[in-house]
Amino acid sequence: MNTVQDHLPSPAPDGTTNDSRTSALITGGAGFIGSHLADHLLAQGHAVTVIDDLSTGARANLPASHPRLTFIHAPLAAALPDIDLASFSHIYHLAAAVGVRRVVLNPIDAIERNTLDAVALLRALAQLPSTRTPRTLIASSSEVYGKSDRVPFAEGDDAVYGPTTSRRWSYALTKALAEHLALAHHEHAALPVVIVRLFNTVGPRQVGEHGMVLPRFVERALQGLPLEVHADGSQTRCFCDVRDVVPALQALLDCPAAIGRVVNVGSDAEISLLDLARLVRDTLASDAGIRFIPYHEALGPGFEDLPRRRPDLSVIRSLISFRPKVPLAQTILDLADDIRCRPSATTAATSPRKDAPEHS
Repeated sequence: MNTVQDHLPSPAPDGTTNDSRTSALITGGAGFIGSHLADHLLAQGHAVTVIDDLSTGARANLPASHPRLTFIHAPLAAALPDIDLASFSHIYHLAAAVGVRRVVLNPIDAIERNTLDAVALLRALAQLPSTRTPRTLIASSSEVYGKSDRVPFAEGDDAVYGPTTSRRWSYALTKALAEHLALAHHEHAALPVVIVRLFNTVGPRQVGEHGMVLPRFVERALQGLPLEVHADGSQTRCFCDVRDVVPALQALLDCPAAIGRVVNVGSDAEISLLDLARLVRDTLASDAGIRFIPYHEALGPGFEDLPRRRPDLSVIRSLISFRPKVPLAQTILDLADDIRCRPSATTAATSPRKDAPEHS
């Protein structure tokens, strides 16, 4: 069986092509991961359409103008009726309410956004003729594993969640529901979907506002403020640079054997959050201190966290050649450079990048 790309014409010398099958749609494409994916695809000569309501993404993350970039500023469900999904070869569904702090503080928005957007997109795709249905990647999360104590996390493992009275688990449940829905569409209507569970993707353009730990540490280290470590910092995570993750997303969507599968994507190199804080300080030559914050102060009473979160990468390594290459220290340096160059929050949210005519 050939991949989608096997059927595509070679790009012209300027990297462009008029064939609609080379078009990719990225929902949430102005966000951290989505904008890096847009850059990656544009560099390869693909046409890219981005839908983003800019609730957490920023227009500044995307080129100001590019002949193959179309930006649609709208909620996904509102934009879908006017979009010809059959004109795309690839769809990357990255739109979501993200960040632990955002989910805990506004669970209604997170639940509705993560669930209803997936329902709307998959329902629209299911209405297309099978011969015109684009391959679709659904971005899920390591949160789907819940508080399982089986490490490393493998795609077929049982999920263990806390009670519904704990808002902390609502995000995981919405992502799990989206996975169930996508797999059901695949099984009953042969919808060509790939589900990826992302583990702590980090890098330039990531912000700490919604609870992401590495940009929080880097921002505070640059300001000389104490790095706030939750609990005692012994909990471990595995961080993977977005520039390693993005090519893997494309490769998985082009891999016939990945269709209908759930795949972990990330690094399996563990580091404790305390050691991460120390690495940030050392890498940036910062004299900032470290302050330990109990979970109940940082994220509210009853917040539960996992002592370890490490993926089993056997499946992705059996499907594509995947080996993360960017060292964590380099990610920290590049993220710090990005933070130093950022405009104000308001400008970043509304102003496009200056490096690359816009189609809106």
